[in-house]
Amino acid sequence: MAELTDDERDTLKTGAFGAVYLVSNADPGLFSMVKESFAASDAFAGATGLVKNVLTTGGLPKLPRDTPEAVEALVLPALRRSVAILTAKSPHDLEHYRATVAGAADRVAGAASGVDAAESAIIVKIKQALAAPS
Repeated sequence: MAELTDDERDTLKTGAFGAVYLVSNADPGLFSMVKESFAASDAFAGATGLVKNVLTTGGLPKLPRDTPEAVEALVLPALRRSVAILTAKSPHDLEHYRATVAGAADRVAGAASGVDAAESAIIVKIKQALAAPS
């Protein structure tokens, strides 16, 4: 398993947890939030290897709480940096990270009342960030 610095682990975690936060916030609601958090937890728990280790150990990342735009401005670059980190340090884990984060975003979007336009729009941005050149 590749050795990642604490900052690199934080970047991967910020990207992943931030992505599901963005999707969940795109269609807010308390009942939806509970279902969505379970969907994200299940998706991350299903990860393996380095990706599982990073996403299921340690604390949660600190995300801005002021505006969705502030969260997006932090999360999308973190996803692109995560791609670069894994490309450099653990290329065999890159596709698994991409699939885990994209899958979690999709599961969160579909967890409550189906996928709406706002959720679809943020999922497109998340997948574009994950598709950054590696």
